[in-house]
Amino acid sequence: MTRDDILSAAAQVFSQKGFHATSMQDIAQAVNLQKGSLYHHVSSKQEILVDLLDRALDLLIERLSGVLDQPNPPEEKLRQAIRVYLETLAEHADLSVVLLLEHRSLEPDLHTRHVPRRDRFESMWRDLIQEGKDAGIYSCISPSLAARGLLGVMNWTITWYQPDGPLTAAEIAEQFADLFLNGLMRRDLGKIAETGVKDAVHE
Repeated sequence: MTRDDILSAAAQVFSQKGFHATSMQDIAQAVNLQKGSLYHHVSSKQEILVDLLDRALDLLIERLSGVLDQPNPPEEKLRQAIRVYLETLAEHADLSVVLLLEHRSLEPDLHTRHVPRRDRFESMWRDLIQEGKDAGIYSCISPSLAARGLLGVMNWTITWYQPDGPLTAAEIAEQFADLFLNGLMRRDLGKIAETGVKDAVHE
């Protein structure tokens, strides 16, 4: 039995029962250990939780860094980042639920330790959007607000995404990317309105 085995089992139990409803006994049973033996590997639920949150963010930062390091145009980087993020959330579903829903369960001192990793991850999205704004491709007032909006949309997928559903994570990512980059409004509406006016005049 390794610490990684215990963390993986804990992520599954936390995602199913919630952090506060999970006991150390639940985690011990999930890995077929006596409760006393579990404490040889971890000291508390809080230690497990912060380790899971750090593990999740380290994974996401590593994968997102691979996208940012590529010499692609800003819009392609953002599209790839959306796909990588959603595919990672789907691939590590239990860990994703813990990251996005249980971070508020951290005690103050551990929360303070966790915040810099979270801020670094969020800053990567802000910088992605800022890059496009600086290149004259995006027209947004606040890259920070835009990044938070995009993350909010993507994060919520953990509540409804189904691996056996009609769309894969990559397909959902493409639709989100199109929506975020292009918006809902049809770009030909002005032409349609202009055509309608000309037709009315000719009548």
